[in-house]
Amino acid sequence: MENAKKKLIQFKNVQKSFGDQIILKGIDLDINENEFVTLLGPSGCGKTTLLRILGGFLEADEGKVLIDGKDISDLPPYKRELNTVFQKYALFPNMNVYDNIAFGLRIKKVSNDIIEQKVMRMLRLIGLEGYEKREITQLSGGQQQRVAIARALVNEPNVLLLDEPLGALDLKLRKEMQYELKRIQQEVGITFIFVTHDQEEALTMSDKIVVMKDGEIQQVGSPAEIYNEPKNAYVANFIGESNIIPGTMVSDRVVRFDDKDFNCVDVGFKPNEEVDVVIRPEDLEIVKPSQGKIKGTVDSVLFKGMHNEVMVETVLGSHVTVNMVIINDSANQKDEGDVHISANDFYLDLEDMKDIQEKDLIARADAQAWNDADEQLSIERVETDLKEELGNYDITFYTQGGLSITKHIRVVDQAVVKNEKKNEAVSAFNFFKTADEIKESVALDTDLKTWANAQAWKLDNEDEGVEVFAEYDFDPENITEGVYPVTFWTKGRELKVHTTKNVEEGAEVGLTFAPEDIHVMEKMGYGS
Repeated sequence: MENAKKKLIQFKNVQKSFGDQIILKGIDLDINENEFVTLLGPSGCGKTTLLRILGGFLEADEGKVLIDGKDISDLPPYKRELNTVFQKYALFPNMNVYDNIAFGLRIKKVSNDIIEQKVMRMLRLIGLEGYEKREITQLSGGQQQRVAIARALVNEPNVLLLDEPLGALDLKLRKEMQYELKRIQQEVGITFIFVTHDQEEALTMSDKIVVMKDGEIQQVGSPAEIYNEPKNAYVANFIGESNIIPGTMVSDRVVRFDDKDFNCVDVGFKPNEEVDVVIRPEDLEIVKPSQGKIKGTVDSVLFKGMHNEVMVETVLGSHVTVNMVIINDSANQKDEGDVHISANDFYLDLEDMKDIQEKDLIARADAQAWNDADEQLSIERVETDLKEELGNYDITFYTQGGLSITKHIRVVDQAVVKNEKKNEAVSAFNFFKTADEIKESVALDTDLKTWANAQAWKLDNEDEGVEVFAEYDFDPENITEGVYPVTFWTKGRELKVHTTKNVEEGAEVGLTFAPEDIHVMEKMGYGS
């Protein structure tokens, strides 16, 4: 039982900043005796900083660190009953295996016979009996790591701190060492605190996982709890593969997403509370469309060895179609001697007018100047009668030598296509180009998005962008004057399915799942 376990380490409101950057935002965490605890999170989340504060290598700005109920915040590292194994093992290359392991004991002036007993026991523990005379440079990466662990354990600390110690190993050896570390921890019976960004390592070895993000703890629990009942979309995405869908908790045990109500096992949410829903890929079963709780189209099939990874589009993406007007090549360019300037007419949304700058106008018109040597010249000046009102306006671009070209801005109240089911919106503008500009583009899809100012975003968070793709059916090499439709679109919602069934791309399928396969989480703005 959890409450029967003895609290060994307690972090109380631990805060740390470096300059203006806040690294830890008030960490409260209890670690029990003899636990294998993993601090899990991406680079920069604060996990190594927390470990270094515990080890005494850094000092917290605020808060306390307790071991056995005693505040150790002011104790130097060598007086704390713990040892650290770093990613770079810091072994002494001028010493053999035996002397590396014995180093700490000799510093403590332990007698030679006791040192020999302890070192030989450590060699048996790490599976390196007979290696005591071996030089460090003759060892593999995995063997060096075992020596580093033995050197730390021989001092009999209450706690072993491990800062991404498997990071330098290849994949096969890393997997082997995951099991080896867990075995060693169980055999010596002390607390291991392990730092990693690898969720598989955390799931394989840990008794307790602490998921961190931006200096805060997102969730603490056993591997099964973290995987099966993630607290939010961040945790679900970080631990294992996830399908995350925005939904509404209609009532206890009933959640609504994709315009349907589904039975689930979750309770305790407010009626009609906005939530995120996670369904793991292995919990989805592909069936006939008539048997599915959700229907979709197979977008891709990838063989992964033990299973196929199938992407099924269940909600269509968003799209908007605009007109690309191809005009006479000479209309967009002026020449004077060896100097040339070009620009395009363009559209502006009334909403974009508030903070518009000269550089934005130059970019939207794709205004540029150059000489016969193909050297780029600067646009020296911009003049316009532009107002924050609907209408047509002139804009003139000047080179340093005074060559200018006048084009037109059309300020419109741009329509936005909203897709409530996908929780996103997409918009784009009609635009004007010459045939030469199309032919000379080296990244046409990207240029089309730029020229049309095509963009998409989440409805519930306008700062969260959505990737946009371009689609057209004209031949860029043989385009002539005229009007050409260009469609900008986003991918639909795709659910990832792990299955042993064979399905074909383009097939219509059904997806089914049990109520207990639906996990409802608090909303974080990570919905698909």
